[in-house]
Amino acid sequence: MITAYIDGGARGNPGPAGYGVRIEDAAGTLLDELHGGLGIATNNIAEYNGLLAALRYAAAHGHRAVRIKADSELLVKQMRGEYRVKNEGLKPLFLQAIALIRQIGDVSFEHVRREFNKEADRLSNLGMDEAEAMSKSS
Repeated sequence: MITAYIDGGARGNPGPAGYGVRIEDAAGTLLDELHGGLGIATNNIAEYNGLLAALRYAAAHGHRAVRIKADSELLVKQMRGEYRVKNEGLKPLFLQAIALIRQIGDVSFEHVRREFNKEADRLSNLGMDEAEAMSKSS
């Protein structure tokens, strides 16, 4: 079982967006940190990109059990099936996540308060910095 703390954000919503992921093993030891800039996007699109990065990492590394911890209540409830995905921009990201979950097997979702997601938040800010740099250079 690995745990992926995920986060995403946008400065301006929509604005320069990025995601961050901290991946830990069952003992809480850091396995990897991921982040990326997304250009201009919304907070929710950034959150989903964090989820997709975590799921792709798990699938690529052969993990069959993943605990996702996120401070986005919307994402957690959509992935648990408690909320429908109504936003057309999120539907393809949701479907990609479902396909990856089927490939992995055992994926659970837990909503955590923002203060328990500081490392993923730090990484998502690095992604937002990258997105701002991309928009300034173009």
